[in-house]
Amino acid sequence: MALLDETKLAEKAIKRTGYRLKTAGTKLNAEELATLEKHCRDIGKTPGEFIRDLILTELSRTQAKNGVSNPTLTEVLGVRLLLVNVLRPLAAGQSMSLEAFDKLLDQISNLKHEMAGKVLAEGRG
Repeated sequence: MALLDETKLAEKAIKRTGYRLKTAGTKLNAEELATLEKHCRDIGKTPGEFIRDLILTELSRTQAKNGVSNPTLTEVLGVRLLLVNVLRPLAAGQSMSLEAFDKLLDQISNLKHEMAGKVLAEGRG
């Protein structure tokens, strides 16, 4: 049995792709650094965690404005729209034809991406 067989090497390579190995930095003066460090202590984060969160939040907002949204959020909103639009008529004792249901699915498919973009742009996602 080999110590480093190809399967284990491939698994390790896949795992490493999620590691944060690259750096994005900036320079601060002494007063700015002290303010940053105090703020991070107050919120219980390291400066690196705080700055990473700021960067990723801003990138998400920028992507949302450019029409790129979070696929999980998009699907959750789609399911929510489906539930609300199907359960409400059923709760009121109304029935829904197959044609109406199919039309609703098409509308939701188009609307969920737009809604996810708006949610992300507003910082709620």
